[in-house]
Amino acid sequence: MSLIEQALSMTMSQHLTMTMQMQQAIQILQLSAQDLRAVIEKEYLENPVLEMDYPAGESYLQGRGAAADALQAGNVAALADYLDGGGKQPSYFADDTEKHFDAAAPLHMSLEEELLEQAKFAFHEEKERAMAVFLIGSLDNRGYLTLPLAEAARTLQTDLEEAESVLAVIQGFDPAGVGARDLSECLRLQAKRQGIYEGLVAAVIDRHLDEVALHHLKEIAAAEKAEPAEVQMAIDIVRRLDPKPGAAYSSGEPAYITPDVIVRREEDEAGRIHYRVELEDGDVPQLHISALYRQADAFDKMTKKYITSRLHAASWLINSIEQRRTTIRHVVEEIVRRQPEYLAKGPAFLRPMTMRDVADAIGVHESTVSRAVANKYAELPNGLVALRTFFTSRSVRSADGEEVAAAQAKAAIQKLIEAEDARKPLSDQKLCVLLKEQGMSLSRRTVMKYREQLGFASSVKRRRY
Repeated sequence: MSLIEQALSMTMSQHLTMTMQMQQAIQILQLSAQDLRAVIEKEYLENPVLEMDYPAGESYLQGRGAAADALQAGNVAALADYLDGGGKQPSYFADDTEKHFDAAAPLHMSLEEELLEQAKFAFHEEKERAMAVFLIGSLDNRGYLTLPLAEAARTLQTDLEEAESVLAVIQGFDPAGVGARDLSECLRLQAKRQGIYEGLVAAVIDRHLDEVALHHLKEIAAAEKAEPAEVQMAIDIVRRLDPKPGAAYSSGEPAYITPDVIVRREEDEAGRIHYRVELEDGDVPQLHISALYRQADAFDKMTKKYITSRLHAASWLINSIEQRRTTIRHVVEEIVRRQPEYLAKGPAFLRPMTMRDVADAIGVHESTVSRAVANKYAELPNGLVALRTFFTSRSVRSADGEEVAAAQAKAAIQKLIEAEDARKPLSDQKLCVLLKEQGMSLSRRTVMKYREQLGFASSVKRRRY
């Protein structure tokens, strides 16, 4: 190979290694504290030069089982066998230590499991129980039976009347409304169980759900020879029923949000308020390089080469984790510096702030800030928030030209709607006028978008009789 070819090969190899290392650093920066813990434990199991300590001080070198024992005993042959194994595990490593890192199974039951448990006690005949299992398995995640019952009867080789009988029993299970074939039947089952299926409530459920969706109260009132206010009351009752009774159940694991950063409010002797940023990574284990690698003189050439590569990987990982801590701290400290009113008074006082603003202030690229706040939450004196919510991609202008964050505009819209006369709700155009009086110039289209994002219906649908 010529010198030029050697140089080209070396350059390409170094560039590839750096790219992979940078990718690792970027991925680590994006991880939440919980995800980082999983990565650390995985890397610890795969890299023999790493030691892992939890804050309590207990060393987890024993987590690698016999591989760690081989290191401590200076058993070079066993270690070389372990290192050379690549993807395979030597026999002495085939223990059950890895199960300590498995996620615990969820304790809650899925909708299907819940219904099957009830079916065990409701059906005593084998044929009926088999039919119930089939029908329960045919429910969607809302709790609705989407399979035509006649088709289910043919599949089960039974008559429609018997299938109806089994379904009727299932419809008596919890949650109320389960086993319905459409929205009307779902609401009817719940209303009957609550003893309110009568009068206008029954009429709304049976005949007027389409008109309810369009807020045609006067048309419903005319059809039922009732007053609009009475129809309004009946609709309010119906809306308290659950249109998706199965949605509360999930087959996945429950998600728990834990903060990655804590912002503490403190007061000094002079009564001045300031905020202190703490990284909440107490559950994240600490990595360091084992002193046992110094026994490398006893290893053969191939083993030394492998250990050297593992040392480089371990050092880069440890540095990437520390850089992650530093970057997140700097980002959050800059957010806190820019948002004192938000911290003191709440979301309505969020000032316009972009990721570029923070990036320029702390001397990093905008993409670094984006990754630093990804998948992370901060515990503030007024609650838990996602770090991304501090940043605004757009803002509106006040009358004097000052930028106003979208959150402030939304807070103003929410306050106006909550204080309106329900018999004469504010239209989007009227909201525009009132916001302009407060110094915020928004288009009607922007007001409509913010109103919908806040979960408020149009003025026609908000009207009360």
